[in-house]
Amino acid sequence: MIVRCVILACTLLAGSSSGTKPGQPLKPPCRPGFSQNFYTVIVSRDVLHGQSILKVRFEDCQRSREVGFVSSDPSFSVKPDGTVYTQQEVANLSEPVQFMVTARGVRDPRIWETTVKLALAGHPHPLPLTKVGIEEMLSRVWDSQPRVIKFPRRHQRGSSANGLRRQKRDWVIPPINVPENSRGPFPHMLVRIRSDQDKDVGIRYSITGAGADQPPSGIYNIDPISGNMFVTQPLDREERASFHLRAHAVDMNGNQVENPIDLYIYVIDMNDNRPEFHNQVYNGSVAEGSKPGSSVMQVTATDSDDSTTANGMVRYRILSQTPHTPIPNMFTINSETGDIVTVAAGLDREKVSQYTIIVQATDMEGNLNFGLSNTATALISITDINDNPPELTVRTFSGEVPENKVNVVVTNLTVVDRDQPHSPNWNAVYRIVSGDPSGHFAIRTNPITNEGMLTVVKPVDFEMNRAFMLTVVVSNQAHLASGIQSSVQSTAGVTISVQDVNEPPVFPVNPKMIRFEEGVPAGTTLTVFAAQDPDHFIHQIVRYSKLSDPANWLKINRTNGQITTMALLDRESMYVRNNVYEATFLAFDNGKSGSPQASGTGTLQIYLIDVNDNAPVLQPREAQVCERARPNSRINITASDADTDPNVGPFVFELPSFPASVRRNWTISRLSGDYAQLRLRIPYLEPSVYEIPVIVSDSGNPPLSNRSLIRVKVCPCDDNGDCSATGAVAAAGLGTGAIIAILICIIILLSMVLLFVVWMKRREKERQAKPLLIDPEDDVRDNILKYDEEGGGEEDQDYDLSQLQQPESLDHIINKPTGVRRVDERPVIAESQYPVRPSLPHPGDIGDFIHDGLRAADNDPTAPPYDSLLVFDYEGSGSTAGSVSSLNSTSSGDQDYDYLNDWGPRFKKLADLYGGGDDD
Repeated sequence: MIVRCVILACTLLAGSSSGTKPGQPLKPPCRPGFSQNFYTVIVSRDVLHGQSILKVRFEDCQRSREVGFVSSDPSFSVKPDGTVYTQQEVANLSEPVQFMVTARGVRDPRIWETTVKLALAGHPHPLPLTKVGIEEMLSRVWDSQPRVIKFPRRHQRGSSANGLRRQKRDWVIPPINVPENSRGPFPHMLVRIRSDQDKDVGIRYSITGAGADQPPSGIYNIDPISGNMFVTQPLDREERASFHLRAHAVDMNGNQVENPIDLYIYVIDMNDNRPEFHNQVYNGSVAEGSKPGSSVMQVTATDSDDSTTANGMVRYRILSQTPHTPIPNMFTINSETGDIVTVAAGLDREKVSQYTIIVQATDMEGNLNFGLSNTATALISITDINDNPPELTVRTFSGEVPENKVNVVVTNLTVVDRDQPHSPNWNAVYRIVSGDPSGHFAIRTNPITNEGMLTVVKPVDFEMNRAFMLTVVVSNQAHLASGIQSSVQSTAGVTISVQDVNEPPVFPVNPKMIRFEEGVPAGTTLTVFAAQDPDHFIHQIVRYSKLSDPANWLKINRTNGQITTMALLDRESMYVRNNVYEATFLAFDNGKSGSPQASGTGTLQIYLIDVNDNAPVLQPREAQVCERARPNSRINITASDADTDPNVGPFVFELPSFPASVRRNWTISRLSGDYAQLRLRIPYLEPSVYEIPVIVSDSGNPPLSNRSLIRVKVCPCDDNGDCSATGAVAAAGLGTGAIIAILICIIILLSMVLLFVVWMKRREKERQAKPLLIDPEDDVRDNILKYDEEGGGEEDQDYDLSQLQQPESLDHIINKPTGVRRVDERPVIAESQYPVRPSLPHPGDIGDFIHDGLRAADNDPTAPPYDSLLVFDYEGSGSTAGSVSSLNSTSSGDQDYDYLNDWGPRFKKLADLYGGGDDD
């Protein structure tokens, strides 16, 4: 029997790849898996047992991977080399057979699948590769699952005396393939689990594992009696790609009848996910002028479907390019990697600075008929290169500048550059190549306008150069691109005219140094400090004046600049620094037509040569020694001289011959050129203060001498040679200044005492002349009275509280002296309570009135034993004073208030208001 085998390369994706375009030599990366997703074999209706049908090809990238193959149809098996053969005779095939071949690595958990379809000779062609055809094929895979899975039997091979038996290896259970996104109906039967012992005993079947009794539970269940296993809902491979369950068989008592078997369920992927780009907009760049094949960028899209099948294999292509300049297809994309490269020359940033590319990603290996697609945008920026040299706008520039001016912009050099602004390819750099050997000019670039600012950096002189002819070259910060030449317009000439201005007079030597001995008399001519006018073409008159002369020693001739002394020059003056005296003078011209006067300054430095005009001065001026001559009781002295060498030391120290007591009691010896030592000549000298004259002479020619006095305190000393406190006080004497200061202090103290006595007496007289209305001791106005006797302790509680109540009888009130009442009483009698006062009271009446009221209150037997407020302002109905309500502002006022003037200074304001009479 002849078997005709035709293998058709039918793929679910693109059928055939777009291939590698020119300029894309990239080889796609190796992906392990079957070489085809579908195999179709035409066979006769009678297939013999063990007959080879076809050989599936598996790509193993690692070369060392151990792969095993399993068929989903138990009627067919696969050899390790991929050969598919019949497990038993299959006769009278009435319709095509389709099953899955699964490849699994021994040490790799991943699986790969392919579909094998056996088409009968003379049968119509297989279903077309459309979406409907694919669903139909998957439904046949669904229906072609093995219907019965039996628990493997334990076969016995031989026996031994001890009863040991050799057990045959268990059967390999093929995996169960379930397509995802099935439409049902559900529950849908997958397989039937059966035990050969179900005829002898009652069997109960169950399944365990993730998807059955473990999360996600409920996806698979089994009929415990019949062993039919069902799937209860559509599956999603992207959520879970496989399930591992275990099938169990127990008797009615729960005893295990068969060993559990492993069931592997694989979810067959369907193309239900579109490719997704990682970004919706990609940004890339490529330099202008790039050659074809230059890499630009990479776009990447991923598909959630199985990447080992065509469902997850993504291919890229470019849909559109905007703009189409210079050609519509300036770029291409690698269909597998997503790398975008250039395919044509002519990229020019100055014409097109950015391209917009629409990229499409399609799964099913790019098959546009039934693959799912998605798009993204790629923005390609054309980066600038320095392919445009800068060009000056004109060939000749001109400008003018006044002489002696710096940092003045003469002219602006304008330039045009078509490269990207404010980049090194655009920034201009200017150079002066000729016409300025002395470096008077420089060109700075304006960072905003890119113009060259020709600036004066070194003053120009009209009398030296009236014009300049410069040659200027412009270039970029970055070098020109390869193959680009500089433009002729990158060079230009610049004509600069120098303007003449009135220049100030200039001192040829400035500062000018002269040397003179100090002490030259006034009126001595020192030098002529003259200035020159740089304006040679215009005759001007120069005049001079003094600008700075700290010691006012000099004067200058206004016409010729002759310097003459006005005072004695003294080297030791405070205005002389390092033997040099400085004075500044001003020289100014008379100006020319249209220009103001110009002036210049010059400094004259006079170096003063020292002469011996300062005698040495002795130091120190005060000292102390012990009253008895001791080895360490000596005074070291030296001298200072304001002059300089050779008119200073070594000095000569000596004691004068008069008075004779000086040389008799003291002696002086020279230690070095500048130091000497003074000590007692006699063994003992009375403690006191002595003024010792010492003559010191310098080394000048002729030498100068000075007689100086040293104030020496002679005092008793302790064992260490230090003056004791008693001795220091005894030896110390008060000078004239101290005595005068003490006398002034005594006079000031006596004067203060005398002034205080006079002030006290005057104050006493004023008090006697104007006495107060009351005794000052009783005057309580503006005074703080201390009431610190509270009383009322436990010893004072024994009194009659009835005195605090309203009395029933008024006898004690009627017999009470008039003029005083308590605040806890109300007046019930008609007569006046106050003594009658005359209409013109004397100041003494007020005091008597208050004392009478106080005396009455102290003698009141009805007064309570605590302090209370006494009211003296209730006059009663019989009072001679009228009601205050009768007073008004229109009263004529015939009363005489002159007596207020006798009440003292505190009533002076009141006396001024009411005692004025008709003058007011």
